[in-house]
Amino acid sequence: MAESLPLEMLTYILSFLPLSDQKEASLVSRAWYCAAQNALRETNVRYNIPVSSASLLAIKSLGLRGISCISLTNLDGSPTSHLVLQSVAYHLGPHLQSLCLGGGSPTEASFVALVLGCPALRTLDLSGCNSLFTSGTLLAQPEMAQRVRQALSGLRELKLACLRNLADLSFNQLSSCVPSLERLSLAYCHLNFELSPAQGSINPQDYSPSQLSFHNLLRFVKERAGKLRALDLSGTGLPPEALHSLGQVAGLQLQELSLHSCRDLSTEAVATLCRQQPGLISLDLSGCSELTDGALLAVSRGLQHLQHLSLGKLQRLTDAGCTALGDLRELQSLDMTECCLVSGRELAQALGSVSGAPPPLTSLRLAYCSSLKDASMLSLIPALGPSLRVLDLSSCVALSNRTLQAICTYHTHLSVLRLAWCKELRDWGLLGLEESSEKSAMCPQVLQFPQLRQLSLSLLPALTDMGLVAVARGCPSLEHLVLSHCSHISDEGWAQAAGYWPRLQHLNLSSCSQLTEQTLDTIRQACKQIRVLDVAMCPGINVAAVRRFQAQLPQVTCVQSCFVGGADLTLTL
Repeated sequence: MAESLPLEMLTYILSFLPLSDQKEASLVSRAWYCAAQNALRETNVRYNIPVSSASLLAIKSLGLRGISCISLTNLDGSPTSHLVLQSVAYHLGPHLQSLCLGGGSPTEASFVALVLGCPALRTLDLSGCNSLFTSGTLLAQPEMAQRVRQALSGLRELKLACLRNLADLSFNQLSSCVPSLERLSLAYCHLNFELSPAQGSINPQDYSPSQLSFHNLLRFVKERAGKLRALDLSGTGLPPEALHSLGQVAGLQLQELSLHSCRDLSTEAVATLCRQQPGLISLDLSGCSELTDGALLAVSRGLQHLQHLSLGKLQRLTDAGCTALGDLRELQSLDMTECCLVSGRELAQALGSVSGAPPPLTSLRLAYCSSLKDASMLSLIPALGPSLRVLDLSSCVALSNRTLQAICTYHTHLSVLRLAWCKELRDWGLLGLEESSEKSAMCPQVLQFPQLRQLSLSLLPALTDMGLVAVARGCPSLEHLVLSHCSHISDEGWAQAAGYWPRLQHLNLSSCSQLTEQTLDTIRQACKQIRVLDVAMCPGINVAAVRRFQAQLPQVTCVQSCFVGGADLTLTL
């Protein structure tokens, strides 16, 4: 019946499936294959292509399928790299929309030739490609710059992170070729914040050929204020006065701003920013260690349309700062990782006291919040709402099975759950039992996460085979599973659990001391989609067993096995 459906309808239906299921559906028939490829293309799946002669056929095949998003790895100035770039430009270039060069070292000539063959680019990532900017002559010739400007006329996003050789002149030469730019990343580039030249016009000779200056960046922002919507200045050491200068640029209406690890920023500077740029919908202040509760209060009251907020590693943040979070009625993701003074009590009250529906949170990260207690979590979890898909409580060491059971009750639609080093968790919590019923032979299967794709249970010292099997039965859709340092899990437990995980792709079993090569055989037979396996520091597994496993499952791209059988081995395709 499905075979008779039009290709467009099949594509629409398959677009609702997870990526792994779309891949499986493509094996059903030729019609399903075509529909699955269309669905993958529409979701902008990124294809990672290693630079080697063996990739040339794959590039041609991807070109026939109209793939629009790729990342090239191991790129250098070799003839092979030049040949690969030529192939990408010829087969993929006409419809390529997103290109990442993966920190490679292309020559200037090969890069220019590649860009000229990709007129549809919308995103270009040159992060870490220092070789392009070493000489300072990239696009210095006016004729070539004009051709590149025409090819990149539609570029919307440019990523220039981690470039130690980027200077004013090379930045200006490249940025002049992207007239429609809306998003710019200079994360972890060295910015010079010395005083600007005298007021008035800035001559080209004032621009530095050897360093990237803030006054030059500010000039760029002023020129592009009407179009620029997103800036990433993480790790640049941005001081308060520089943030103030950026925020007050006439006509600038930022929607996204990332200031991760700008440690000199003050609470007052953040409060001023919220007044200057009230239209922000995404703000990352993680690692800005000088910020206090006042910064969060200013954000909550000044950025009414904020959807994504990152506050990780703010050691001075306390419960008092969380009181106004309920004002963020459109908040979708909240990251408070390593906010060690936050107990969750005020957070629960803020989210639970909102009149009407709670904020539509889809992601909440509270990893390493060591002050979190069961009492506050039992109030917070029901208040989070049904839209939650990602929950990270890693290393919240005081949480117990009571929190886990609340999660099982209210958030069965999670796709990512991380509970690593929640060391108070026990098997009976995974089984949904009261503690007094731990030894009961007949227990209800309460743990049910049918849509869960990623689960981390590493460093749980009390997890045994019984808990492992409970997880397997309740989470049949897992694709990524981390169980490192779970020393009580044995071959017998895996023999019972593996059959429930046919979709498993990434598996970490490092330092699971009871496992032997029997578990490798079990995984090989039951988990046919496995791609990455980590069995490092597993004394019961030897090198010969790892090599045999790799040979029998050629689709496995990486096996980590450091110190297995006395060897330090990583097998990678």
